[in-house]
Amino acid sequence: MATKNNAPLGIEAELFKAADKLRGNMEPSDYKHVVLGLIFLKHISDSFEAKHAELMAEYPGGAEDRDEYLADNIFWVPKEARWSHLQANAKQPTIGKIIDDAMLAIEKDNPSLKGVLPKDYARPALSAIMLGELIDLIANISTRTEKGQERDLFGRVYEYFLKEFAGSEGKRGGEFYTPRSVVKTMVEMLQPYKGRVYDPCCGSGGMFVQSESFVEAHGGRIGDIAIYGQESNHTTWRLCRMNLAVRGIDADIRWNSEGSFHKDEFPSLKADFILANPPFNVSDWGGDRLSDDPRWKYGVPPKGNANFAWLQHILYHLSPTGTAGVVLANGSMSSTQSGEGEIRKAMIEGEVIDCMIALPGQLFYSTQIPVCLWFLARDKSNGIARDKRLRDRRGEILFIDARKLGHMVDRTRREFSDEDIAKIADTYHRWREGEGYADIPGFCKAASLDEVRQHGHVLTPGRYVGVEAAEEDDTPFPERFAELQAELEEQFAEADRLTGVIRERLAGVVDG
Repeated sequence: MATKNNAPLGIEAELFKAADKLRGNMEPSDYKHVVLGLIFLKHISDSFEAKHAELMAEYPGGAEDRDEYLADNIFWVPKEARWSHLQANAKQPTIGKIIDDAMLAIEKDNPSLKGVLPKDYARPALSAIMLGELIDLIANISTRTEKGQERDLFGRVYEYFLKEFAGSEGKRGGEFYTPRSVVKTMVEMLQPYKGRVYDPCCGSGGMFVQSESFVEAHGGRIGDIAIYGQESNHTTWRLCRMNLAVRGIDADIRWNSEGSFHKDEFPSLKADFILANPPFNVSDWGGDRLSDDPRWKYGVPPKGNANFAWLQHILYHLSPTGTAGVVLANGSMSSTQSGEGEIRKAMIEGEVIDCMIALPGQLFYSTQIPVCLWFLARDKSNGIARDKRLRDRRGEILFIDARKLGHMVDRTRREFSDEDIAKIADTYHRWREGEGYADIPGFCKAASLDEVRQHGHVLTPGRYVGVEAAEEDDTPFPERFAELQAELEEQFAEADRLTGVIRERLAGVVDG
């Protein structure tokens, strides 16, 4: 079994199918913590046991020395928490309590995991028989790969399970998971090769995992980037911490219930790269308490929508040569409600918008309507991406219309292939490096600020890229239908926006 976007996924898919069968009538939102917690436990236990065996062979005196494990970024796992102990007791009616005790023991011996691991396996709603079968199933993970590749496999299994659970949960799933092909597009665009990477609403950590993968794929070292993240949902924060730990990624991920706007955990951080998928169109973000905030350089965001608060929070945290990629609802490109048009205009005239990308519909679990990507730059006059100096891009914005890219992976969901991602990222790189870029009708256009002004500072790529040359349409009907549906949803959204503008103006007439 393979996909266009990944290596073969037979092991992960097979494991998920088997685990899902054991779920019974438990809600996916509850079950994911049961399964992912056990996968994490198996991973750290295997890592510990491998190091323990190595020390017993080479330096038996160090086998019980915790510092030997910490030096290799391996968690200390006490005897009662090791997988061998769990598996030996998998058929016991008290297995739930045994797992909870194991999680508590690991947190006690590893302060960095305090409050991260799930510890409610003994609750009556969880069947001891199901837990025993899950333990037997997860025990197979490390036996299915070559020696030395276990960490990569555990990371892939964890990510695959996150993706499948997000699909099962629908809209709620989108709150903790950004589809991999979207994340990969953003990472390939920004090329976070070295420096500080930040996500102010980091979900389960997919942006960080993909950033580390980019570094390794291009010959860098894990650790060349320093990772900072904040998350306001405690349950999602735990998923993120486990996701990064399974990958061996060291990161400073912080939680508080107030979130990045009201209790910024990194007030002085200036990041080289920011990647974010904030919640769309949040209306109750508490903006009325932040009207004099220094982050609002381009205008006070409306109290009823946080989109431009996120964009300005992110700009505030960019280093002098920093760049950012942000996922937002399409309305952010054209809305004039409650001063949003004026803020967008100020950002355009302030030369902080580098590139805008329109995405196709059905990429996300949480919404069927199309979304867009904003790419921001603190200083468009220069910069370095990996080993290449960037040209002065002031006076221009690149527009990419990617709505026709991607392929349907099932009846409801679309993904970008590696070729699609390369087409988008290469276009951006050629434009900002000044090497070999050319406008392509229907796909990309480097527009001058004068052109953007003529369009009323609206940033919808379709207004700029024009129409591609006509050709025979051999698109399969399901894909063509999905495209038309996405366009209709976009038109509905625009109609809603215009209705809001009319109501606002009518209210002004009445008040006057």
